[in-house]
Amino acid sequence: DQGYGDQGYGGPDEGGAPDYKTEQFSFIEEPDEESEDVIDWLAFTESRTERREEAKRRGRSRMIALVVVLALVLAGGVGYLWYAGKLPGTSSPASSGGAADTAGPQKRDVVMVHLHDTRTEKTSTVLLVDNTTSERGATVLLPNSLALTGEDGNATTLADSVDDDGSTGTREAVDQLLGTSVEGTWRLDTPYLNNLVELVGNIELDADATVPAPKKGDSPLVTKGADRTLGGPAAVAYATYQAKGEPQTAQLQRFGQVFHAVLRKLSSDPQAATVTVETLAQILDPSLNEKDLGAFLARLADRAKGGDHTTELLPVGQDGRPAQEATDKIVKQILGGSVSEGAQGDATRVGLQDATGAQGRAEKARASLVNGGYAYVGRGSGDTARATSSVTYEKAGDKAEAVEVARTLGLPDSAVTQGSTPGNVDVSVVLGGDYQPGE
Repeated sequence: DQGYGDQGYGGPDEGGAPDYKTEQFSFIEEPDEESEDVIDWLAFTESRTERREEAKRRGRSRMIALVVVLALVLAGGVGYLWYAGKLPGTSSPASSGGAADTAGPQKRDVVMVHLHDTRTEKTSTVLLVDNTTSERGATVLLPNSLALTGEDGNATTLADSVDDDGSTGTREAVDQLLGTSVEGTWRLDTPYLNNLVELVGNIELDADATVPAPKKGDSPLVTKGADRTLGGPAAVAYATYQAKGEPQTAQLQRFGQVFHAVLRKLSSDPQAATVTVETLAQILDPSLNEKDLGAFLARLADRAKGGDHTTELLPVGQDGRPAQEATDKIVKQILGGSVSEGAQGDATRVGLQDATGAQGRAEKARASLVNGGYAYVGRGSGDTARATSSVTYEKAGDKAEAVEVARTLGLPDSAVTQGSTPGNVDVSVVLGGDYQPGE
């Protein structure tokens, strides 16, 4: 027992186990520089790992955002190309210019232009069309042989209507035939066309013919070939040129080329285009003032520069009526109208020439034909008087109508014969001395 006390442990407890004191086993942790370094290193390693993970997360987020943006840009680009009709095998509503291009009604502004050749007194007529719905423009060339109904109700041609009925009468006749709504007429005499070309700074086109100079021996005004640059005088000469034996439509198409080239050089800014029109110092149609014409031409100029302007010839048959393909493509799609099936569509066209040698008979014959429901086409007076009248038809199917025409005029059936007739009539009548108008 004494031994335990000597060792300082205390004596055993009642169970015989040594009696240890707690203070004999207490440990004091003293600061250790090496342990602090380990803790710092672990903290640094942990924070660097977290930063790497965070950087990776940010990188993945940026990559996802970039992919989304690229996908949107790609989709937008493909959508635009589809709309513009530039994807292979596709066409867009805005690119074809037809009536089916845009669903629903379309808005079109139409202006008629008469080119007057002051040297020959001949005219050329086109319709300028701006489809503001499909954002396309067109120049529709109207042949002079186009059959119209004059202000007096008689059948006439476009060329004769311009001379006889003027701009208003011709505009109304074209509206009636094609179902259009022409807003105004621009009379463009050749001196004004010359000035217009000079104002826009010359034009470029592919010339399909060589235009000789007025004076023999001088160099041609225009030489056939591609990429010809024309000033005012050359442009006028080319727009009015019709070679010997060529149809009037050949000259009309050259005028269409010139006008398209002018649009490509004209400013697309409405104010600047209006200044150009004002500088011409023309007296315009009352329904077409300088500001309206300038804004209209500026829109067409913008279409022409962007490749959204076409020039189309309205095809007509020998009788002057628009051909079927014209009705489907040009009249319906470009002009948004339909060819009238009234007097010009269904009525028999009767050409009348007076060879009676007496005044007043031709007018009475005209009244009889119009009252009988026929489309009258005047052919003037014959050089010499004839004793007997004749009624001529060319197509076998027109024989019955020719007989009815003769009876309407009080002529015998024996006056009817089959033969050649002018292209713009179905039945040709020459009144002779035997014609006696009814009371």
